[in-house]
Formats: sequence, structure tokens, C-alpha cells
Amino acid sequence: MNDEAGIQEPPLVDTGAIEEIAPGVHVIPDGRIPFIPNVGVVEGDRAVLVIDTAMGHRNGEAILALARQVAGERKVILTTTHFHPEHAFGAKPFERDVTYVMNVAQAEELAAKGQEYVEMFSTFGPGLAELLDGVELVPPDLTYEGKLRIDLGGKAVELSEVGPAHTRGDQLIHLPGDEILFAGDLVENAFFPILPDPDAQGDKWLHVLDTMSRLGPKLVVGGHGAVGGTELIDAFREYLEAVRERTAELEGEGAEPDAIVAKIEAEMFASHEGWGNQEWVKSAVESFQKGPSA
Repeated sequence: MNDEAGIQEPPLVDTGAIEEIAPGVHVIPDGRIPFIPNVGVVEGDRAVLVIDTAMGHRNGEAILALARQVAGERKVILTTTHFHPEHAFGAKPFERDVTYVMNVAQAEELAAKGQEYVEMFSTFGPGLAELLDGVELVPPDLTYEGKLRIDLGGKAVELSEVGPAHTRGDQLIHLPGDEILFAGDLVENAFFPILPDPDAQGDKWLHVLDTMSRLGPKLVVGGHGAVGGTELIDAFREYLEAVRERTAELEGEGAEPDAIVAKIEAEMFASHEGWGNQEWVKSAVESFQKGPSA
């Protein structure tokens, strides 16, 4: 995630790099810069939806300014894929005149863990501490359970509550008419998945990946890394299945937990050359060492 010295400069979203991946569907790419997400801006005839805020008020202000430029007189709506700081902790500038919507589980997780994550991420280097200094976490204006369909005007967006997987409140944003899926960190391009706390569950994550595949998207926007197709979903599934199988095999052979982690790390590094987040392979092994989720 970062070197021993931590992140020295604040990671800032480059709004000038915005790309239109389909008519009226834009992505501000992460550029593979740590702690910057892919941000979505989706246009309808009546409203514009922003997907994720990046970290801190400074990034949120930049994204909101771009969204207002795109929207003109149209309404702006905000949603976030999950509660983590680089995805949701720039929401404060949106507080006025923007409707913020998310699923109930995400709202509860933000309220329960938000301040803890501010403090934790602030230890990752002075750049993050600067972005998070004085950050205010804002609750949503609207919550839902299960699914919510939003008509932006000629463009339908479907929000789905699918956690726990990466987090308790994971959310998919599906554009069925465009066959595009915004997946947050449930899928990333050439990064190992992160299971950051006990609410992240490998077995349930695999079920969510199956749900994503059944939607049949042509384009998948992950939380980090380049936009791709369903091969991104397949790559995450293959990785998690391999970790699950190898963990069970090594446990069956009587290997010690630390030895299992070391063995699987070496195997996954070799078979996934160039993938980032290598320090998080251990978290996947430990999730499966706990046994299947109930």
C-alpha cells in the first residue's frame, strides 16, 4: 500500500483526466496512484450521479466542481460504493443541494467505523493526514435496503446492497441500459483484494462476484485500476478460489498458520506478477482459515 515512510504528498484526483467510456458515462481514473479511486459521473436528462468522492474535503470539492460543470442546471446526486476513506470521506462539500444516497448497511458502517478509519488512515503518512485533518463525515440523505432504482432521465441506475464482502455495506451501481457496472473495491484491475477487518469475508465475496457476473456487464469499473470487462470479475474469483483451496489443502496437511500464509503468499506473487497490494494476500488467507462463513 505504501512504503515505510508512508504517503508524503496528498493524493489528489486529476479531474482533467476524465474519460467518457460510454455516452454520458464518465470515469475520472485513479492513475494507479495509491489512495485515489476511480470516480464515476453519470449523466441523465434530469440529473447527474457522482460515484465516490475520493479522500478529504479538497478532493470532494474538486469532484463536485466538475460534476456541477457537467450537470449545468441538472440536479446532482451522490452515492458511494462503500464507506472507506478514499471512496466516501470527501462527501462534506456535497452536503448542500446534493442528495446523498447509500444502502442502510453502509450508512451504519460509516457511523460505526468512520472516525476509527480517519485515525487509522492518518497514520499512513503525512499526505493522508493532511487530507483527513478536520474532515467531517456526513450521513446520507436517503437510504434503502436491497435495491434502489434511480431514473436520471433517460438513463436508469440500479443500486444494490450486496455486503458483507469487502465491507459490510458494499454497493454495486449498475447501468443496465449501458451494460456498465461500477463495482468499488469488490473488483480491482491487477490489485490483490483487501480484507481489512472481520466484516470482510472471502466466502461471501465469492458469492458477490457470482452476482456481478450474472448482471452480464460489458464494462466493469473497479475501485482501482483500469476499466475492463468481465475478465476483472473472473480474475478476482480465480484468485480467491485459489487461496481458499490452497488454504484448505495446507491445513489438511497440518501446516502451521504462519507457514500457510508464507507459502500461499509466495505462490500468489509468482502467479499474479505485477499485481499491487501484495501485503493483503495474508488477509485473504486468514479469512479462509476461519472456515466458511455462516
